[in-house]
Amino acid sequence: MNKYKETFGVDISKDVFDLHGSNSGHDQFKNNEKGFKSFLKILPQDSIVVMEATGYYHYRLAQFLYKSNVVVSVVNPLSVKRFIQMKLAKVKTDKSDAKAICDYAMANEVPLYSALTDVQAECLQLFRLLDSYLKKRTAAKNKLHGEETLGIPSKFVYRSLKRDRKHLDKEIAGIEERLLSLVRKEQQQQLTLLTTVPGIGIKTALFLIVVTDGFSKFETAAQLCSYVGITPTIRESGSSVRGRSRISKVGNKKLRNLLFLCAFNACKYNKACREIYERIVNKGKSKKLALIAVANKLLKQCFAIVKSGLPYDDAHVSVLKIN
Repeated sequence: MNKYKETFGVDISKDVFDLHGSNSGHDQFKNNEKGFKSFLKILPQDSIVVMEATGYYHYRLAQFLYKSNVVVSVVNPLSVKRFIQMKLAKVKTDKSDAKAICDYAMANEVPLYSALTDVQAECLQLFRLLDSYLKKRTAAKNKLHGEETLGIPSKFVYRSLKRDRKHLDKEIAGIEERLLSLVRKEQQQQLTLLTTVPGIGIKTALFLIVVTDGFSKFETAAQLCSYVGITPTIRESGSSVRGRSRISKVGNKKLRNLLFLCAFNACKYNKACREIYERIVNKGKSKKLALIAVANKLLKQCFAIVKSGLPYDDAHVSVLKIN
């Protein structure tokens, strides 16, 4: 990080954001446009601003700084947390969080932030809303089923729940249609290619395209797998400390969950994935670990398909460069 004149770690909350400069120390600003402009005024040239991905809170500041030609990095909170744990830091305040992020950025090579396009921003908002509505619809279905099991459900309650579910069905269909139309405008070819991969559904294909910016953010499939967090980690130290292989928790949770669900179908219809699953299970490993490996394979297939520009085919997909 020495190539930057100063490194700033930023800890963001709903109303304010604390920052720690490697040279200037601690400061605090309002988490609004006025605060952003005040922060921009004190930023030395050739500085980098590093913040954690904190849902809604970090997005506005990151976009503002990026559009103001400031070098920005958005890092995974778990990476910073592990860095703090390694240092055995016991003090937990906003000031210490900002300093920890600054220290992490000084000690590690952090990824540079690229602003989202308007289409990407809307797509991500649509996916968040879609998730919310899907959860509500599941709750409505469960409630409806629960009332039916009573044997004599209230007609008023029953009709209300039916209307609620019908409304959610309509909203979900509208969101999915909007997502499809937005992605088709810019990435119709990639969408077509990805859905040729057995096991990859339209929703996963859409989300893959959106979060990877049409796969342009990654040079290798290994980088993509690491970002998603579907590279199994082995807990082992010498001969005394051993544990089950488990999935990495650092990564894009939403995409990881979608791929894990896709892995079930891939085990049935995707030849390469089915072979991997059967081989791991036959070795006595857990089915969960086998599904993680299948999800990893699926993602590598998607990367290879998009980069080659060729639709999926059992005969040639195994020889495509996927690393």
